[in-house]
Amino acid sequence: MFGYVTPCKMEMKIKDFEKFKAYYCGLCNSIKNSYGQLPRLTLNFDMTFLAVLLDSLGDNKCNFTKFSCAIHPLKKRIMINNNMALDYAAFCNTTLAYYKLMDDACDNKTMKSKVFSVFLKKYLSKSKVEYNDVMKYTKEKLLLLNTLEANPVNISIDELSHVFADLTGFIVSFYYKDAPFKEDLYWLGYNLGKWIYIIDAYDDLEKDVKNNSFNAISSLFNKDNLDFKSFSKLIKPRIDYILTTCAQQCLKNLSSLPLIKNEDILYNILELGLMEKMHKVFNENLDIDYLKGVEYKNGKSL
Repeated sequence: MFGYVTPCKMEMKIKDFEKFKAYYCGLCNSIKNSYGQLPRLTLNFDMTFLAVLLDSLGDNKCNFTKFSCAIHPLKKRIMINNNMALDYAAFCNTTLAYYKLMDDACDNKTMKSKVFSVFLKKYLSKSKVEYNDVMKYTKEKLLLLNTLEANPVNISIDELSHVFADLTGFIVSFYYKDAPFKEDLYWLGYNLGKWIYIIDAYDDLEKDVKNNSFNAISSLFNKDNLDFKSFSKLIKPRIDYILTTCAQQCLKNLSSLPLIKNEDILYNILELGLMEKMHKVFNENLDIDYLKGVEYKNGKSL
């Protein structure tokens, strides 16, 4: 359910892409410093976006430093360090990964997920006390989601996706819980969380239909038990509409935030990155001219 929120590299300036990578490497380093080496395996782009977004609302200057990476040993890389937004994103990254593994272990009974979740739980004990509310809320919401997915009767896709959307909104807005723009942050996170939940379901649709596993889309809409090819062709326009609407709302909420830096990076991700990911998941050829022609509800065109 993670790793879908990425920049559109072909339309990003080199300096912005290098800065995004510096946040990504900084997040990896923050996870290592706060929780240890093993949790670094859970690093994903969604939490990098979270760090960029939250840091964009602060007036602190980015502290860049060069370092040697064991994964890329031939050339020194640049990362951002000593950054509170990255530290918070590292906590959220590790927490969500832990409860996702717990869910996988429960659903699929996989030993790998069970063992890995045990190790992550130990690392999470190092979390800051002020983040306890986030951990508690994450546990409650993912448990509720698991319950609803186990018995999706008389429920709509909006009601089902609401749980993860609300959790994402809570996580995104908690960092600035006393700020006047908290509500805009919440709704950006809410719509992004709904987008992530539904695109993840569509991305897994073929596998889940084949294995007769739970899938939010097939379980709610495939009442005639159609094969994947027939069902995906039927449901794709509806999913495309839902995802595009979520992306529109994300952009609308972003435009209401008092951004201090990283504006080009954030608009690239929400204007082009989400649409690019949708095209990849829908197995379509990306037409960047088409993406540039899309108009969002707040009046801003790409």
